[in-house]
Amino acid sequence: MLEAPSYHAIAAMALTIAMFVAFVRGRYPEEIISLVIIAVIGVGLYFAPLDGTKPTDGLALAFGGFGHSALITICALMILGRGLVVTGALEPFARLLESVFRFSPQIGLLTALLLAFGMSMFVNDTPVMVLLIPIVVAIAAKGLMASSKVLMPLNCAVLLGGMATTIGTSTNILVVTIAADIGLPPMSVFQFTPIVLMAGIVAIPYLWLVMPRTLRDNSTVSEQGRRTFHTRLRVAASSVLAGGDLSAVQGKLPEGITVHDAPAGTLRPEDRLRISGTHEALEEAARVLKGELAPAWVLDRIRRMSKTKDEDIVAVEMTVTADSRLISRTLASSGIADLYGVAVLGIHRPNRILGERDTYTEAGDLRILEGDVLLVMGIEQDLQAFAQSDGLLRLEGARELPRRSKAVLAGVIMLGAVSTASVGLPWFDANGFAPIKLPIAISALAGAIIMFVTGCVKFDRVGRALSAKVIVLIAASLAIGRVIDESGAAEWLGQALSLGLGYLPPALVLSAIMLFVTLITNFASNATAATVGTPIAYNIAVQLGLPPEPLVLAVLFGCNLSFATPIAYQTNLLIMSEGGYEFGDYVRAGVPVVALMVTVLSVLLVLWYGL
Repeated sequence: MLEAPSYHAIAAMALTIAMFVAFVRGRYPEEIISLVIIAVIGVGLYFAPLDGTKPTDGLALAFGGFGHSALITICALMILGRGLVVTGALEPFARLLESVFRFSPQIGLLTALLLAFGMSMFVNDTPVMVLLIPIVVAIAAKGLMASSKVLMPLNCAVLLGGMATTIGTSTNILVVTIAADIGLPPMSVFQFTPIVLMAGIVAIPYLWLVMPRTLRDNSTVSEQGRRTFHTRLRVAASSVLAGGDLSAVQGKLPEGITVHDAPAGTLRPEDRLRISGTHEALEEAARVLKGELAPAWVLDRIRRMSKTKDEDIVAVEMTVTADSRLISRTLASSGIADLYGVAVLGIHRPNRILGERDTYTEAGDLRILEGDVLLVMGIEQDLQAFAQSDGLLRLEGARELPRRSKAVLAGVIMLGAVSTASVGLPWFDANGFAPIKLPIAISALAGAIIMFVTGCVKFDRVGRALSAKVIVLIAASLAIGRVIDESGAAEWLGQALSLGLGYLPPALVLSAIMLFVTLITNFASNATAATVGTPIAYNIAVQLGLPPEPLVLAVLFGCNLSFATPIAYQTNLLIMSEGGYEFGDYVRAGVPVVALMVTVLSVLLVLWYGL
């Protein structure tokens, strides 16, 4: 007979339900709810401690999440991702995937889903997602597809691929290890891979075609993103333009670039093309054609000053005010580069002042008018001096230019962090080659420290890589997970489940076990779900006379179906700020995937094992 749960277990389940309802309703910010949850646990366990504990132990449990290895891991991974972004290390891969998205956003999304699914079969889910997030964000910045429409389907594909092999996630290893300790024969790496691949045939189309439609579009096409800047592209000696005519390179121009004027005949070094486009398009044109958007000498000076003063190069937009000395001058006659050591990459002219006065001089240079927006590049100190001295109003949205000189270094650091956690460090012992795998917390933290030491990420800019909301949410989820575990709530739920399964057919037994584990993994942790669920599944199989392997696999699969809440898995939290997601987005988009996968995987297990 099932005994009544303890008061602590009842309180833990009630608090979990209250947290879920508060998150879904969305009346209060998620960080406020998280802090309230932590406070309730701390105060509650201080005045009503768990059996065998002191009041101060409850405080340690409530606030322990802030020092937990999972939080350190996620913060370190965010810093590693930041390092890849600010150095431009992933730009080649982003351009490759971007070309697919430009051909067709739908084909691009499908390609990304298949890539994520395949990679996570052999590499831990978290590093895979860390590698993909900056690429997706870069693609979203180009307006090809909103990051909110891509990141969550991509995350689901990573989690599904991760459960295809015993080495896909640490949770899989834990379940297999516990099952072997209980008495189940050891499982090979690919023992259940065919089942997951067949489930993927159903899941991937859903993630590709249906899930994006259930998610909000977080893309905001700002005025800044629409601005078209007019500039001169200088032909360098090494440029692909040199020695040819404009018609020969017209097809090489990036999308969004318009050529307004060019010298007749063969283009020579020092020739200049009058072009226009967005900031991103102009940078891409300069990269592809190996030209310059400003005089080479000032660009070299900016790079030298950046290296000497150890400051980032920044591109900002500045509006010309009525008292600016630049009005009616051209860039050539303004002396901006000589006076301040900054480079004006282009001029945007708002529609309201088009045609007010002569736009171009006889030499083809654009006259600067009040209300024009200048795209200016330089180090922070010089940019401030330019704005203050020449009557310019600095606009929001300054953009740090990638420190490409450290791109290879940042890529090597990330590769090292990922490989030491997934493949392991090469090591030889008495038995021969035996690689040592580091915990992801250690490898990620080591990688973050090396990012700081090498200057790939500036320590004073680390706040841009981290999300305070995510940090508090992680701490709250870890606290609620420990309470569910240590109060006996998870164990009591498992006992209640085992009592009711004797009357069900095998297919429903599998579904019930998978749903039970999925419930725990979405509100507590994968480790708790694996630790509680695996012995229960094995005992149920023995009691009902069923083969234990499919029931244990139901636990393994359920532990990986962590789509329904942001607190269910590390990668859910990693995408939260980048995708602009709220708690309700995970519930709305994730619950249908959970229901679909529980159904499909249960049927496949029944058919595969002939139950």
